[in-house]
Amino acid sequence: MPIEKLPPERLKDFFLNLTGRSFSQLGLRDRQVIEYVASVLTDFAHSDRWLIMRDLEGRRLGSVVEMLVSAMSFNEQARVTSERSLRKYVGDYTLFMSGLFRAYVERGGYLSYYFEEGKRSYHLVSQLDLSLHRPGFLLFEELGRHFEFYSGALDFMRKCFFSSAPERPSFAGFLAQIEGLLKAGRPEN
Repeated sequence: MPIEKLPPERLKDFFLNLTGRSFSQLGLRDRQVIEYVASVLTDFAHSDRWLIMRDLEGRRLGSVVEMLVSAMSFNEQARVTSERSLRKYVGDYTLFMSGLFRAYVERGGYLSYYFEEGKRSYHLVSQLDLSLHRPGFLLFEELGRHFEFYSGALDFMRKCFFSSAPERPSFAGFLAQIEGLLKAGRPEN
């Protein structure tokens, strides 16, 4: 029998709890940042939300460079809102990857690039939100200013809560916890 899809609110509570605990251990107590990072983790936990950016032919964009190059195709009228969406996604993607998949990003040799692009993207979201009179620009300013710190906090969270035995893949502990959460959410027959 297939495992039922976990309701988004349970998954969000799971990530909110872990993010709150690990960030608190590091002295990070900004509730708005904790809730935002937990939301990013919740979004990226669903395979249909990961790598959602596509090129004009509909192919998934798997690298930050491809995502940024795709911005060149925005028409002038939709440029600001499209740029904001793209930059928010790039910030979220680089935070997620450099935090939870740090070893993979390091092996690829682009950790410092992800740090710079994550900072830049969140900073641009903050500026665009400010120019559009949108609330929340301070959150993105904070994420941009301390991007490496928040990425490191996610790496710390992965090491504390998602570690696995040395002979297993490094992300096996995370997968085991998600599978356990999914099974716990399955209705009894």
